[in-house]
Amino acid sequence: MLQNSKFEMCKIRCRPPGSEALPQGIMVNTSNLEMRPLWSDTVKNGNPAPSANLLAVAVGIKQKEIVDQIVKKFPSRDFIVMLFHYDGIVDEWRDLEWSDRAIHVSAVNQTKWWFAKRFLHPDIVAEYKYIFLWDEDLGVDNFDPRQYLSIIEDEGLEISQPALDPVKSEVHHQITARRRNSRSHRRIYKFKGSGRCDDRSTAPPCIGWVEMMAPVFSRAAWRCAWYMIQNDLIHAWGLDMQLGYCAQGDRMKNVGVVDAQYIVHLGLPILGVMAENELNSTEVNITQREQFSKSEALAPSESHKVDNRPEVRRQSFIEMQMFRKRWENAVKEDKCWVDPYQQSVNKSTH
Repeated sequence: MLQNSKFEMCKIRCRPPGSEALPQGIMVNTSNLEMRPLWSDTVKNGNPAPSANLLAVAVGIKQKEIVDQIVKKFPSRDFIVMLFHYDGIVDEWRDLEWSDRAIHVSAVNQTKWWFAKRFLHPDIVAEYKYIFLWDEDLGVDNFDPRQYLSIIEDEGLEISQPALDPVKSEVHHQITARRRNSRSHRRIYKFKGSGRCDDRSTAPPCIGWVEMMAPVFSRAAWRCAWYMIQNDLIHAWGLDMQLGYCAQGDRMKNVGVVDAQYIVHLGLPILGVMAENELNSTEVNITQREQFSKSEALAPSESHKVDNRPEVRRQSFIEMQMFRKRWENAVKEDKCWVDPYQQSVNKSTH
């Protein structure tokens, strides 16, 4: 009788696939990005507590100085730093004092979202309370990560971003522009043209929306968002409009822009602009060739530039349409899924 009871209890116990052959106590379901010493020296190191948050940035060597300023703003005791090197250059970062404690991942001509899908699995970053998934062309003179965390925790923001300085930044969406004398905001007002936004709006981009250049996710929000990133749609266009579904509740309350801690979007050309000598290692479609004058040339090998940004942008638009179609098909096919915003979607634009 006792054996039957034990059998029934163990039969219903939830086990991760593949772990059935192991005793429960030996299983480790999650991991982290903490580097461990080759030998233990508890007296010297004092077993410091692991960092509580993660900063992940897609970087190229041309923005090294800007990235250095960004990373120095994030205290090492509070943040693990992970750099995604999209130009394949890693060794030239070694002279920065924080480089050896950062995690470096390199893959040529890949986007931030390609890296995030493959190296920031929710089980790998499960120990980090917040994930900062940032671009590299951001000025942080007026940004304090600790104060930012204090604000989003107090405001209950599961998905957020720092506001953009409207004077110094390249602002693409007005909702991201900093508001003076404001701690944070969640809504934009637009009374002219198409896609108007007012107090009755209940959906992105009027409310519950952040831009993809500098998003900050809570642990739970990232676990949801990671599943939505498509393996083949590496620019992630269209994802921003659906992030509110990962807000762990009401997107009108849990998604917002922090005004008190703001950044500058420099709008620098990044992916798609390559020196001619870089083309040997990757296939690209040449759409525009720019000859720099001798006074502008940094070196003979850099005198010719290939600008593929029009192609990158075109591909981004294509991927956005593909993502939208996949979302529509997923909604139709999943008979068990209930859209929590179905009733309010028509109120968002009018």
